[in-house]
Amino acid sequence: MSQQNKNATKKKVQPAPFLVQMGIYASILFVANVISSLAPASFPVPAPVIGMVLLYSLLSLHILKVEWVDSFGAILINLIGFLFVPSGISLAANLDIMKAEGIQIVTVIIISTIILLLVTAYTTRFFIWLKKKSPVHAHSKKAVQPKSVPVRALTHAKGEN
Repeated sequence: MSQQNKNATKKKVQPAPFLVQMGIYASILFVANVISSLAPASFPVPAPVIGMVLLYSLLSLHILKVEWVDSFGAILINLIGFLFVPSGISLAANLDIMKAEGIQIVTVIIISTIILLLVTAYTTRFFIWLKKKSPVHAHSKKAVQPKSVPVRALTHAKGEN
């Protein structure tokens, strides 16, 4: 192996300076705000959601390196609890609404959570079924299913009685 190849394999991507990382996040959020403002009123997607999709796309397409945004992202994750303080204060300021309509709000939250779980489960089940039915998957070798081993045999193997 030549010296140049050795250096290329050893070379790691250096993290970007902190202000550059902040600039990357600010630029993505700026573009997301522009996209959000240009979107029709019938498609109300918040700018932070568009920004997350943009960031994911840039990272997936290897336009951005993870090392360029990692440090500032870790700081934002550490601050996430602090970022929820305004919503907690708003909730506390509107306790009269919670008193008047708390049961309805909790009921809607529980029902929507159950619906979300069911839709996720059945969507996953559908895609698994679809993958099994696809022609590419049908021509591939069947995966060897592991044989079930009785629990008693496992405990015997460990030396337990």
